[in-house]
Amino acid sequence: MRKTMPIFYSALMLTGVNLLLRMVSTSFQVFISSRIGAAGVGLLQLVLSVGSLAMTAGIGGIRTATMYLTAEELGRKRPGNVIWVLSGAVLYSIVCSSVVGGSLYWFAPKIAEYWIRDLTAAPAIRLLGALLPVSCLTGVMTGYFTAANRIGTLAVVEIAEQLCSMAVTAGLLVFWADPDPGNACLAVVLGSSSGACLTLLSLVFLRLREQSPAPRKIPIGRHLTATAVPLALADDLKAGISTTENLMVPRRLALFSGTDNPLALFGTVCGMVFPVLMFPAAILFGLTELLIPELARCNAAGSKARIRYLARRSLRLALLYGCLSGSILFLISKPLCLRLYDSPDAGRFLKWFAPLTAMLYCDIVTDSMIKGLGQQRASVRYNIITSAMDLVLLFLLLPRYGMGGYFFSFAVTHVINFFLSLKRLLKITGQKIPLYPTVMTIAAAVGAVAMAQTLKLPVLQIIGFLGLFGSLLVLLRVVRKEDLFWLLGLVRGKTQ
Repeated sequence: MRKTMPIFYSALMLTGVNLLLRMVSTSFQVFISSRIGAAGVGLLQLVLSVGSLAMTAGIGGIRTATMYLTAEELGRKRPGNVIWVLSGAVLYSIVCSSVVGGSLYWFAPKIAEYWIRDLTAAPAIRLLGALLPVSCLTGVMTGYFTAANRIGTLAVVEIAEQLCSMAVTAGLLVFWADPDPGNACLAVVLGSSSGACLTLLSLVFLRLREQSPAPRKIPIGRHLTATAVPLALADDLKAGISTTENLMVPRRLALFSGTDNPLALFGTVCGMVFPVLMFPAAILFGLTELLIPELARCNAAGSKARIRYLARRSLRLALLYGCLSGSILFLISKPLCLRLYDSPDAGRFLKWFAPLTAMLYCDIVTDSMIKGLGQQRASVRYNIITSAMDLVLLFLLLPRYGMGGYFFSFAVTHVINFFLSLKRLLKITGQKIPLYPTVMTIAAAVGAVAMAQTLKLPVLQIIGFLGLFGSLLVLLRVVRKEDLFWLLGLVRGKTQ
């Protein structure tokens, strides 16, 4: 096996790549919005919701299962067994994705007519079905390379995929699709599928070039299904609820008095606000992508102290970064969305959602850690419960309260999901949440935002907030010398 990097440098590389790709992706989303408008973005979000459901059903939990089982075999010093993990995962993926993709291809016109209520979306849905096996097999290969800590390889391939997808999509939008919404959806699907094909071919080629020890046959089927099937059932149910929710939102919004274009409103929140809200999370995705295999290796090796250390540090980092990002987004929400989308509505909605950022980012990290510790079934239960609750709340609240009801439902269900996941993580790791630094971090962020708002220019608000927030963290002893020494030790490679 190849020599791999420490988790800090792997996370740093993934962070840089994710941040770059997220920046490019958000900029590209702005370009798409300018070409097809808010209503076109709304239709695209509905098509992508159907594609996301099909992708989730087709992949059947196999990406996370591949990552988890590969990390387990490597943690037990049995690299030769990885070939059986990959063989089982590929077969599983081909069967699941072919069945789901064929169904999607066959029923595309009915889905467009009765679900989306726009027949122009049928060709894009049909193409999603035809190319679904490629996307699912790509998930298997990226799961393996992540677990094997081949982060440099993944970074290069992911950049190439993004560039390929954007080039194809932009070319089709400019020279063929614009301004037809149906053709625009088809262009986006063609672009993303071309990138997935490039990634799959590249990763398969690189895997075939690796030299692994001669393996002995192991009964991987039972382990694979025991890991993947619970994830698949949970992900499928959650994705089904999410897709139903996305298809339902414009219809229920139309019942709220004063809503002129519910599809455009839906596109504004999901296609404009959420990409900006989650853009800073690209810095965390490098960490979360590595936490699953790292914790799986530690769990297999019985390294309890290491697990507690990673849980404590990861949660603290997520809280600090979530408060920082959410506060800045809150301060500059209106001018930022006016600059990106020329949309006052997007700025108003971003200001609503920005205070939830710290909780959302902590939930991302927590969910990754409980999956890495083999608690997939617990994650399943929490996601199903909160997704079903969200669906019921939206059905009841949207006609009466409009987007206010959407925000309330989003906030309540995500808070409950985070609380349940955090409670599970603390129970299995034996960790406790220190009350003082948690409360003081949130208080410092709120106080810094309140004082920064007195400044007029957005740039001055950001500078003022950063200075005040950092000063309060030090004065309240939330950040101490040992934290700086820990960070310095990471950079020097003395601790991981």
